[in-house]
Order: sequence, then structure tokens, then C-alpha cells
Amino acid sequence: MSTALSSLLVFGAFAGFVGIANAQSPELQQRVAEVKAASAQNKQALMSFNWTETVTISLKGEVKKVQHYQVRLGPDGKPQKTSLDPPADVAPPSGGRLKQHVVAKKKEEYSDYAESMKALAQQYVPPDGAQLQQAYAQGNITLGTAAGNPNAIQLVIHNYVKPQDSMTLVFDKTQKALLGVQIATYMDDPKDAMTLNVQFSQIPDGPNHVASVDMNGVSKQLNIATQNSNYQHN
Repeated sequence: MSTALSSLLVFGAFAGFVGIANAQSPELQQRVAEVKAASAQNKQALMSFNWTETVTISLKGEVKKVQHYQVRLGPDGKPQKTSLDPPADVAPPSGGRLKQHVVAKKKEEYSDYAESMKALAQQYVPPDGAQLQQAYAQGNITLGTAAGNPNAIQLVIHNYVKPQDSMTLVFDKTQKALLGVQIATYMDDPKDAMTLNVQFSQIPDGPNHVASVDMNGVSKQLNIATQNSNYQHN
């Protein structure tokens, strides 16, 4: 595994993490059950909402594309998106045929990579109850407290989707709500690291939801930032 990914995994597992409990402690079992229950309840409640999703794609720090979608969950629980953007004006390609080919191929490469990043992120967020239970049964979850927040605990999960990945859930044990998720994973090769930082928020008098997702494809310096807002009942 690359040094970069190893460092990310260490950071994901131990940043702000203290007081690791035994892997199969009664408290760990209780907290895993609470996270599973909260995730299932929120997913069910969100079925009656729609919201606006803004996706900003940046390459090497430069914004390349901003997309807007209307989103709702379908009967299968997966997001269904409708673009809110008008058809883009397509400028005629510049340069010779070879240059046009190179530019088009580069755009296609990064577009495909961005879609692969989004697809991988969906395997982690929101956390899946069955996968959490499997990770618990395999002894891949450790429990600790979140530094600076006496009401929060952390669940650090390894090998959740891929071997040697790491996912840290920050959970408010009083409000029974996820506060954030940090993920260190990789694309097809462990050398091709990807990180995610997910923040949650509460709809007034409503369910908890993913407020923002910040994805980084480290090797290609590709960033995908997603903001969810304007939650309304269907």
C-alpha cells in the first residue's frame, strides 16, 4: 500500500480518537445498533422529501463544472436526480484535429473518473445497516470518544467496502444522530487514494441528512464537492 494511503488510513482512524474500547464490548454493540436504527429511520423519513443538490467539480484547484439537481429517493431508496441546469452552449472546438482529439479524450477520462468516484462514495454514504452489522461481526469496528464533544462517540470501521479502507463515524449518542463521516479508501488500486469528508445536518422538525460531501481523488487532484439544501416535503 502506498505511503500516502497508509497515512490517510492512520489519520482516519486516530484523528480526535481516544479511549478505544474492546472490539466486542456491550457498549460497542449498543452503539452499532443505535447507528443502524438512526440510519434506517432517517432513510425512511427522507422518502417524503426532495432537495437541491449542487455539485462542484474542480481539477487541480480550478473549478471545471457546477451542476444542480433536484433529488428525491426512489422506491428502492436510491437517489433519483433531475438536472436543473439549462442545456449548455457547446462552443465549436478549437485547434487542429489532433489537438481536438487530445482535449476530448482528456475530458472523457476525467469525466469517467469523476463518475467512478461518485459511485464509490455511494457505497459508503449513508452507512448501510447490513454492512455495519457484518463489520461488527468480523471484529472490524472499534469504539472511542470524540475529542471536544462529550456527547459524541466514534466508530472506526476497517475493511468496510475494500480491504484496508477506513471509515470513522461521529455519532451524537444523546440526539441519536450522525454528525460526520471520514473515509480513507481507494479506487481500483491502493495507490490511487480517495478521501471523503461528510457532514450531516438536521431538517427542522425532520430527519437527519447528508449536508455536504467533499471527495478528493488524490492522484488526479480531482475534487467533487456536494452541497444539499432546500429540503421540502414532496
